[in-house]
Amino acid sequence: MIRPLNSTAVDVPSILAVVAGYFIGSIDFGVIVPRLQGVDIYRLGSGNPGASNVLRSLGRKSAALVLLGDLLKGVVAATIGDLVGTEAVGFAAGFAAVTGHCFPVWYRFRGGKGVATAGGMLLWMEPLFGVLMIALWGGLVALTKRASVASIALAVACVPGLMAFGHRGWSLVWAGAAGLLVLGRHWGNIRRLASGEEHTIGEKTA
Repeated sequence: MIRPLNSTAVDVPSILAVVAGYFIGSIDFGVIVPRLQGVDIYRLGSGNPGASNVLRSLGRKSAALVLLGDLLKGVVAATIGDLVGTEAVGFAAGFAAVTGHCFPVWYRFRGGKGVATAGGMLLWMEPLFGVLMIALWGGLVALTKRASVASIALAVACVPGLMAFGHRGWSLVWAGAAGLLVLGRHWGNIRRLASGEEHTIGEKTA
């Protein structure tokens, strides 16, 4: 479990679960799937190893594989943390997986934006809310044709939604940290949205 801030006890299993979450998150399917096709995703499109860039560069099948792999990373990391420690440890391990996805040790810390991995965390920690968030993401993508809009909305809704489902304390801290990281990774998208220059799904980028 996550100890109070004034506690001197060290919960080794929980710490190891969080560390494992980071390394699991560092397995970047946005890099692996293109490489299996002989492609360096860092040299295509926006250069971002995420599902959106894979979709623009390699098509729907490859993007779906990346999305599924990134989602499962969040599920696995949160599961390990939740089973080893408490609910808060599950969220902490999920946040660690999102961090690993954004800054993967295996790929010189050049990662994606963490949306699918955060969604995987929510799927395990609060399944109904996770399903609702994934449905919201899909609906907004279909409506706006911009994955960034859907991703930003998911990040903003994360903590209020979890509060509505009864989560409190450290669980919200770690979930909020994941949401803030996702927002931070979308800062460039936010600026392009504000200027009307954001790309749509499937639009080729230079």
